[in-house]
Amino acid sequence: MSNPEPLAVPAEAVADESRDEFFGHGHVTEISQRGRPFVQDLRDIVMYRDLLALLIQRDVSVRYKQSALGIAWVVVQPLVLMLLFSVVFGMFAKLPSDGVPYPLFVLSALLPWLYFSRSLSGTSDSLVNSATLVTKVYFPRLILPISKTLSGLVDLLISFGLLVLVLAWYRVVPGWQILLLPLFVAGAMITAFAVGLWLTALNVRYRDIGLLVPFLVQVWMYASPVAYSTSLVPPRLLWIYSLNPIVGITEGFRWALLGRAPPDPGPMLVSFLIVLLLLVGGLWYFRRTERDFADII
Repeated sequence: MSNPEPLAVPAEAVADESRDEFFGHGHVTEISQRGRPFVQDLRDIVMYRDLLALLIQRDVSVRYKQSALGIAWVVVQPLVLMLLFSVVFGMFAKLPSDGVPYPLFVLSALLPWLYFSRSLSGTSDSLVNSATLVTKVYFPRLILPISKTLSGLVDLLISFGLLVLVLAWYRVVPGWQILLLPLFVAGAMITAFAVGLWLTALNVRYRDIGLLVPFLVQVWMYASPVAYSTSLVPPRLLWIYSLNPIVGITEGFRWALLGRAPPDPGPMLVSFLIVLLLLVGGLWYFRRTERDFADII
């Protein structure tokens, strides 16, 4: 005689009841569905949009709480790096900047890179740093990495003020390509989210990931065309180099902001395909392992 099938509870009911628990309306025992479709996860994220907004607001406010400079650090960091790279790589090493003043050349790539690195670091720790929330209440776990990715957009927007000043200093006026800048901002956001999905899910099981991420970010920056031009990469290696998804992002930013020659569409397409594969694979792995997060974390 076969075992009776377990009672199935609609995911919507679980979400609604658990939300009541989150806001203090009593104890609820969660019964979750396995193998639920991805579209249901998207519906839950929309349902918990208030929680998402609250997490984004918390991330932005806590990041610079009790800081002497406060949110000014968003401008100080790219400014200091721009000056340092201009001296070391622009004056001493005399790296080419494709006919653009080197400070402007490096700053146009530093902005997307700093956004990516901050978002990646925050996303990789999003589950571990919210262990109490994960183990006590139900909510779509994807909200945590999403909130880290979206909160970094505030810093990126503020740091654009520094870029506008440097553009005015060198009297550079962006062309029509500036209209495509949101596309490359979205690319940086999706890249940080896609890589972060893998890292945050792995970090729950292997805490070494938290120690690896700062080193990974540092190495990744020098493996990306932030301080140098892709013209230094031998043509026969350019396709391999373009497997780095940040290559397409930084090249796109420079083209949109500085109006230089358009990037080679082939390597850029390779970068975007890699991002797509990382995103699909990251969503699959995250959803496969999220059922065990509360037990392991």
